[in-house]
Amino acid sequence: MILHRLVQEGRLRPAGKLPLNEARLDGLTGRRPFQAGTQIRGSILKMPDISKDSVTRAQISEDEAGQRLDNYLLRVCKGVPKSHVYRILRSGEVRINKKRVDASYRLQAGDEIRIPPIRIAEKQQEVDAGAMMRSDLPILFEDDALLAVNKPAGIAVHGGSGVSFGVIEALRQQRPLARFLELAHRLDRETSGILLVGKKRSALTALHDMFREGGRQADKRYLVLVSGRWMEKKRDVRLPLHKYLLDNGERRVRVAEDGKFSHTVFRLLARWERFSLLEAQLKTGRTHQIRVHLAHLGYPIAGDDKYGDFALNKALQSAGLKRMFLHAWKMDFPHPLKDERVALEAPLPDALAGFLTRLSANEEKDYGETF
Repeated sequence: MILHRLVQEGRLRPAGKLPLNEARLDGLTGRRPFQAGTQIRGSILKMPDISKDSVTRAQISEDEAGQRLDNYLLRVCKGVPKSHVYRILRSGEVRINKKRVDASYRLQAGDEIRIPPIRIAEKQQEVDAGAMMRSDLPILFEDDALLAVNKPAGIAVHGGSGVSFGVIEALRQQRPLARFLELAHRLDRETSGILLVGKKRSALTALHDMFREGGRQADKRYLVLVSGRWMEKKRDVRLPLHKYLLDNGERRVRVAEDGKFSHTVFRLLARWERFSLLEAQLKTGRTHQIRVHLAHLGYPIAGDDKYGDFALNKALQSAGLKRMFLHAWKMDFPHPLKDERVALEAPLPDALAGFLTRLSANEEKDYGETF
């Protein structure tokens, strides 16, 4: 069976047992590109000092161009609640070239940005925790264009999502001489697995373009445990998704006719009395796509605190599942700068592999081999 073959081939091995060719690379250094005093191409880029008493004005450099306005603000306004950042955007207090713009506006080189007075309240313990995090980021792949990290669950990919420090900040601090390190895509905080980071602007742009094309070039697959007995070996799910914000600025997604086209392919790997293990292949890359598709179909992800079964999640915590069971385990894509493909795998974390073992011991399985 498929699950048995995956185990035999070592694709579901515990995270702590990487073969030598997947071990972490040492001796590589880099630096956060937008840190004050960082030298890039002979010029000095300086992060704007956000004032709590007066308006801050900053000019967008070529290396900052292309990112969304809200993402830029979340990056420079460390320690400011996300809800407050979106409130000043909605109120029009943030201006680009003296004009109001939407949060999704893509910054251009030379743009002048006006930021109202904001009180920064960065928590030192969060920074300290982020600095310690850098030693716990296994590198799955690296060359001069990009690197792939096996992201642990419970860590944001960047600061601003209610925390001051994330994976990208940790990498920049770990590599103080790097001229460029930027996220090529995102994973939810509670999702573990493969995360790509661009080391060159040209590579980052190519990766962004590839992901926007919606799976025609990049093959992204996840392992997910759902509540319920999934009966189909393969199912194509095409449900439009609409993204919206709660009053506190938190993102939410729902299935809606006026939403964006979204396509996920689910394959059954194993089935127990009350749970099913699926492989989810993304054909589009919408926010919370796998989570919302499954919840809408009546198969919420085990441990999902946004769209899941909250009573079940509480019982699962007592049974040893302390996180959402969603793991980005495989990715195959064309190299952004070379004529070759990159194939990556991130082994299932110990916590998830152990829960499957306990599940097999406690419930009868009628599909898939014993894990």
